[in-house]
Amino acid sequence: MSLFNNLFGSKDSTKGSEKNIQWIPLTTENQLEEIKNISKKQTVLIFKHSTSCGISNMVIKRFEKLFSDEHQSLRVYYLDLLRYRNISNNIAKMFEVVHESPQLLVIKNEVSVFNASHYDILQINLSRYILQKLA
Repeated sequence: MSLFNNLFGSKDSTKGSEKNIQWIPLTTENQLEEIKNISKKQTVLIFKHSTSCGISNMVIKRFEKLFSDEHQSLRVYYLDLLRYRNISNNIAKMFEVVHESPQLLVIKNEVSVFNASHYDILQINLSRYILQKLA
């Protein structure tokens, strides 16, 4: 069961067809430097989520459904915007993106190579970001 089904409960009866994202909670400023360092070797995703926003809740549920077994190698950080707005502000500065919610950033080689917000998040081709050698 995914982190969000644990938090919000799930009424879905997909009988085990659910794909799990290994969410990494983003809760400290120090993790931003960690993310930059990890991104030198592998792609890192940051999902910024507002737990009080209906659109954000719908998008994150649909985003979880995009994950298949081949995407399990992606490192996906989850930021609760209501609890950690200061980290969101630092993400905007560090990766030179305008803050939006919900928002997905793809970090490679210490920079954001893709970002999207709202329903545009669901247009991402996750396979594009796995098993690519980083320059």
